[in-house]
Amino acid sequence: MPKMKTRKAAAKRFKVTGTGKYRRNRAGARHILTKKSAKRKRRLGQDAAVSAGDARRLKSAMPYG
Repeated sequence: MPKMKTRKAAAKRFKVTGTGKYRRNRAGARHILTKKSAKRKRRLGQDAAVSAGDARRLKSAMPYG
């Protein structure tokens, strides 16, 4: 059986934790930063967990983690 292919777009945007959960970057941290508070900008720099529905889709998109 041939190897399964990884969807490279997903591999560039998400990473798998040691426990198998998926992490993502938050949206809104690229531009128009002057009107956002320092607290909000700090939070945007941290990664977030992917929802359960999206995690199911990512499992097939990234078969090898």
